[in-house]
Amino acid sequence: MRHGLPHEHQEGFMSEAEDTIVVFTARSPDRIIREGGSQAWVLNPVRAKQARWLVCTQNRHHPDHEFSDATEPHGTAFLVGKISGIVPSSEHPDGSRWMIAISEFARISMPSVWQGRNPVRYTNLPNVIFTDVRNLKFEPMPQREVMQLVEQPTDPTSPHALTIAEAKKALAATFGVKPEAVEITIRG
Repeated sequence: MRHGLPHEHQEGFMSEAEDTIVVFTARSPDRIIREGGSQAWVLNPVRAKQARWLVCTQNRHHPDHEFSDATEPHGTAFLVGKISGIVPSSEHPDGSRWMIAISEFARISMPSVWQGRNPVRYTNLPNVIFTDVRNLKFEPMPQREVMQLVEQPTDPTSPHALTIAEAKKALAATFGVKPEAVEITIRG
């Protein structure tokens, strides 16, 4: 198969060559970059944590037009990310879905890459992007504002002081680490 592995390889654990997760997403590249990765996926986190690369392909036919902010041609691979973690999705607090967090990204445009029924596919990078990854121009993910990570109060007149504990907890959830691993420096 040109764009993927035979079905029997997609269902089991990754072979050594399967270093890539390909997703079929209705989200735009800007939203994925702003959110720190691609979410909210039903996947096996143990299997997903073995992957090194995320390739996002565009779904322009998502039925919920309020949800979708897709900007790329349907089926086009538009972003390659270096996976930094598989973390619970903030959109599903019940733990049923996962975010594939990335530390760096490269924008690409490779039409007609998506093939398949499931929105998550495991494969190897050369089966998807048909170019040497060293030829891609990776950019670091932008720093996210701490205040975006904590739910804002519903009453805009109510003062809300963000505590260090809240900030550490939110940052830990975003980056898939324990709150004790987060260090915050305040300069005044």
